[in-house]
Amino acid sequence: MKICMIGAGYVGLVSAACFSEFGWQVTCVDKDPKRLDELEAGRSPIYEPGLDDLMQRNMQAGRLQFTADLAGAVQDAAVVFLAVGTPMRRGDGYADLSHVFAAVEEIAPHLESFAVITTKSTVPVGTSREIEARLRQLRPDLDFAICSNPEFLREGSAIQDFTHPDRVLVGTDSDAAREVLDRLYRPLALRGSPVMFVSRESAELAKYAANAFLALKISFINEVADLCEEVGADVQQVAAAIGKDRRIGDKFLHPGPGYGGSCFPKDVSALIRTGRENKAPLSIIEQVERVNHERKIAMSGRIEESVGGSLRGKTVGILGVTFKPNTDDMRDAPSLVIVPMLLERGAQVRVFDPQGRKQAEPMLPGVVWCQSALDVADGADAVSVLTEWNEFRALDLKELRRRMKGNALVDLRNIFVGKAAEEAGLAYRGVGR
Repeated sequence: MKICMIGAGYVGLVSAACFSEFGWQVTCVDKDPKRLDELEAGRSPIYEPGLDDLMQRNMQAGRLQFTADLAGAVQDAAVVFLAVGTPMRRGDGYADLSHVFAAVEEIAPHLESFAVITTKSTVPVGTSREIEARLRQLRPDLDFAICSNPEFLREGSAIQDFTHPDRVLVGTDSDAAREVLDRLYRPLALRGSPVMFVSRESAELAKYAANAFLALKISFINEVADLCEEVGADVQQVAAAIGKDRRIGDKFLHPGPGYGGSCFPKDVSALIRTGRENKAPLSIIEQVERVNHERKIAMSGRIEESVGGSLRGKTVGILGVTFKPNTDDMRDAPSLVIVPMLLERGAQVRVFDPQGRKQAEPMLPGVVWCQSALDVADGADAVSVLTEWNEFRALDLKELRRRMKGNALVDLRNIFVGKAAEEAGLAYRGVGR
C-alpha cells in the first residue's frame, strides 16, 4: 500500500515514519526547502526521542521518502493524508483551515483513480463535509471518500503512542474507505489495538472533546492545589488518592503553571467557538480556558513574592521553557507568559533548557541563555522550575545554593523534595504543598 502524507510537521512526520515502519510505502510532501534538506539527510527538524533513528531505518529500507513533488506523491496513493497546520485563528480563536483547503485544491488535479483523502490534522466538526463539497466542485468526475483520522500523540512519547495506541479512531461513511483504512491499520489491530469506525462528525468532535477533558483535569488539579495550600493539605497526596479511583484515573493530575503546547490551547478555544456557533455553549470548558490563563499570571507572582515582593534589580534563574519535557515545542508554553512578566517587572532572567533554546530564543528576547542548569543559579536571587526535564531532578541543590545570591527555589513542577531543598539552605516553595 502506498501512502501520501501532505505535511512534514509534527503529526505528519511522526505518522509517516511510523506507517513506513509497518511496511507501507510512504511519501511525505513538504514545501519548505530547508526542512526537506534536513529530512532527506535523515534528520528530523523537530525534537522527538527516537524519531531520527526511525526515519533513517525506513529511508534506508526504501519505505520512506520526502519530496516537494505533490503530483508524483499523490499518484497511485491508496490514502492521501492531510497533515498540515491548523493554528488558532487570530481574533476569534477558531482553527485556521486555510492550509487544509489549499492542500485540497492542490491535490485535486492529480487524483486519478478512487482516492481516500483523510484528515490527520485536528479540524472542527464539519470540516470533512466541507472538504468533500469543495473537492466535488473541483473534480465532479472523481470517485473519492473523505475521512477523519485524528491523532492522539503526546509530544515526547509520540512513537510509542502511535505504535501502541489506546485506540485508532476513523470517521467515515464509505464502505470502500473503511476497507482501505482497515487494511492500513491491520498491523495495530493484530497487536490488539482497537480500531474504531465512527461517523466523520463523531471522529472530529472526539478529538476536541478528549483534549478539552484533559485540559479540564489540569485546571481542576491546579485549583485544588491552591486550596491545599490554604488548608494545609498536600496536593500530591490528594491527587494520588483520587487517581486510584478508576472512574477518575491518575493521568493529568499534576499541578503546575498551566497547560500549553500545540493542542490544548487551540483545541479548547476551537471547541468553545464550535459550541457557541451551534447554540450549545460549553460553559465548563470556557472556565477552563480562563483558569489556565490566570494560572500563568499567578505563577509569575509567586516568583516575585519569593524575592520579597519586588523584582526590580533582582536576578531569576529559569529551569526549562518548553511547554513540557522531551520536546522543543514552545507553542503556548507557560514560559511565554511568565518570563516576559518577570522582565517587565525589572528582573534579569537567566534561562536554561536542554532542547528549547533554538525555538525559544526569538520568542524570549532579553534573557540570558546559560549552558547548564546550574549556570542559571549564578548570582540569582531565585531559581524557578517551569519544565520538569528529568535532568533537573538530580541537580546538586547544595551547589545550586552556593552559586546563588539569594536562596529562593520556586518549584512549579514539584520535582524536588522540600525537606532536601531546605537542608541545602534553600527557601523552598512547591505547588499545592
